[in-house]
Amino acid sequence: MPAGDAAARRRQLIPFAALSAGYFAHIGFFNPYLPLWLKEMGFGLLAISVLTSVQSATRLFAPYGWGWLSDHTGERIKLLRYCATTALAVSVGLWFELSPVWLGVVLLVMFTHTSAMMPMSEAAMAHLVSHSGTFDVRSYGRIRLWGSLGFLLTVFVAGAWFEARGMKDFPAWTALTLAAVTVAVWRLPDLKEALPAHEARMPVAPVLRQRAVQWFFAAAFFHVLSHIGIYVFFSLYLDSLGYSKTMIGVLWAVSVIVEIGWFFTQSRWLPLLSLPAWLVVSSAVMALRMGITATAASVLAALLLAQALHAITFATHHTVCISLLSQHFPGRLRGRGQALYTVVAYGFPGVLGGIAGGLLSTRFGLVSVFWASVVTSLIATAFAIRIWRLPGRTSAASG
Repeated sequence: MPAGDAAARRRQLIPFAALSAGYFAHIGFFNPYLPLWLKEMGFGLLAISVLTSVQSATRLFAPYGWGWLSDHTGERIKLLRYCATTALAVSVGLWFELSPVWLGVVLLVMFTHTSAMMPMSEAAMAHLVSHSGTFDVRSYGRIRLWGSLGFLLTVFVAGAWFEARGMKDFPAWTALTLAAVTVAVWRLPDLKEALPAHEARMPVAPVLRQRAVQWFFAAAFFHVLSHIGIYVFFSLYLDSLGYSKTMIGVLWAVSVIVEIGWFFTQSRWLPLLSLPAWLVVSSAVMALRMGITATAASVLAALLLAQALHAITFATHHTVCISLLSQHFPGRLRGRGQALYTVVAYGFPGVLGGIAGGLLSTRFGLVSVFWASVVTSLIATAFAIRIWRLPGRTSAASG
């Protein structure tokens, strides 16, 4: 690629880095502390699990709807701007004292617009981090690590803030971080993909009939289902063990620090194995992480080790999945591929894991959620092995 084209591409990627930072800064405080805010408002474990599952419920329909629209119009940036602005406006509802039903409605509308933002952003960015049809994990990692930095900042600062002032400022944090997201999307280059008309009409069904794609989605479903114990119940679990909100923030921060390190250096490590082999490693390590969390969470050193494994269980797994999606869903299929991944790997697991985890924790205690995650991690490992054993499996990612 000529130096001038490379420099222009880098300039186009900078706003995507800002969006990643803003979006995950929002997620970095919202997801870990939403359960604690709901608890302080007097909700029980089952109500908390249902309300926190609303985000996952929107991932059952919103990402594919927005992905289909963005694929057929090519207007991913305009749709991102609409989603961010609407989510910010709706978040005002969190300032009011609402019944569980109305709070669920506010979260439903807000998440309907935010849950599709990263799939559309990833799809819009994909052609900028691909060269000659090959996904460049180095460029992608350098963009994605800004999201990890945003998450790290808010999960740590919010933990200390809520420890000192209580959870009453949660709505203000929501509005502030969504405002940052809105500013970022309005600074994205207003690029519209100009592809031949036949590509705009490309059907997704033939891709979904491929055995490798079917096993991939099955493995992703069970892998992310294993993570739900962390996303929904980890903060509550630590709180029940006597950890302070500041320490809860620190433990979340540890996982993000190692995630940043991986994203920054992943181009060195990913070529060592094929992409399906990395899926196997990620899910096997996930089983180990959940086992440590279930058996030794009262030992800080063991818990720190478990959180450090996030570099493999999330960062490695995420990049591998995005790389495989880029290969299986090229061109105008990108939006629907990313959306399907969000629906299958985050929507269904989030709803199932949140509700089932609430029932499990109510009956058997919070630790039971993490034992269940050990089982689902092993199932994900088995499906990943099936992908790895397929003939002509995908080679290592490009650095």
